[in-house]
Amino acid sequence: MSPDPIKLQLLIDREEIRDATLRYSRGLDRHDTELLVSAYHPDARDDHGGFIGNREDFARANNALHAKNWVRHQHHMTNQIIEVDGDSAHCESYIIVNLVRADGTIDMAGSRYVDRLEKRDDVWAITDRVCVLEWAGELAASSNIPPFDLFILGRWDKDDISYARPLVADRPVRDLFTPKDS
Repeated sequence: MSPDPIKLQLLIDREEIRDATLRYSRGLDRHDTELLVSAYHPDARDDHGGFIGNREDFARANNALHAKNWVRHQHHMTNQIIEVDGDSAHCESYIIVNLVRADGTIDMAGSRYVDRLEKRDDVWAITDRVCVLEWAGELAASSNIPPFDLFILGRWDKDDISYARPLVADRPVRDLFTPKDS
């Protein structure tokens, strides 16, 4: 039995929409402006509460805000509902944001991105985004964390390990997990 071409196209469209929303999060967390703005069509509008405007100004303002207030951050996309209607779609993505201050305090928020996307020239991208805040709070700094010097740390540029092609895990072998008396 051959796959239904309509259902197959719907799956392809949904995956391309998901890819656009993930490009946004990765671009934001890596301060990769080119990647971030690629999630939007050029005439898109973003309403992020404290910022409402176009994709380029949003990327500039957000990168500056993150660099001023935090030393690390991650935007996690969790539940996602995508409704495709031809060459337009609506997508609701649940978001958890972790932002680490220089003193180790973690600011957290739960929000949703409610998006309208369009497929133009065979490319899905956001045309309108509204960020809906659900909750926010902070976690106190903790001394019970692993030493940062054991890890490769994330960067806000294309020297981040996620850009390495091919990825090679070539640091010297080490095992600090197994107790010495084992």
